[in-house]
Amino acid sequence: MFENRGGLKVVGCRSYCRSGARNLRVVLGITGASGIVYGVRVAEELAKSGVELTVVVSDAARRVLAAEMPEGMKVLEKGGRVLGAGEGEADIASGSTKFDATVICPCSMKTLSAIANGYADNLISRNADVALKEHRKLVLVVRETPLNAIHLENMLKLARLGVVIMPASPGFYHKPKTIDDLVDHIVGKIMDVLEVESNLYKRWGN
Repeated sequence: MFENRGGLKVVGCRSYCRSGARNLRVVLGITGASGIVYGVRVAEELAKSGVELTVVVSDAARRVLAAEMPEGMKVLEKGGRVLGAGEGEADIASGSTKFDATVICPCSMKTLSAIANGYADNLISRNADVALKEHRKLVLVVRETPLNAIHLENMLKLARLGVVIMPASPGFYHKPKTIDDLVDHIVGKIMDVLEVESNLYKRWGN
């Protein structure tokens, strides 16, 4: 819930504004699942909203970027600091670093499994592990179909720990006309979970 107090934007019990108090700090992990456009659009919208953004891109995600969205890396670099998943010494690998939320978008089933089983083998899964142990918001935009029992069990395990499991399955009640409309529906949902204002899709009843 947002509330204005002399220009200050209040989100839950924390305070953020574009100038004055510190900005919301978000880590965005991008893994090697299809649907890389979701992650690029999230980065674009978060940066536009004044969020302090760190993007971590896996090697597999770079290959998907080259295949699905060759211009995507330039967009990511404009949005904030970009790190590789192999940079395990980065500050966001430690719980002493103050970040508010982690979003993994898209989240591959390999990354989902690593997080669910505490296998912090790269910067993306390690940062997610930190988010869990420090009780910070963790959002996984999973991208796979169909799902097998292992995928579902891993999601259930994390959901019971308070992780937001958000399948990349856009709705159609807002009458989308383009692929961008479908993508923005999911990106808008992510922004809602982070409590960052956006106007990316038409809400039900509006």
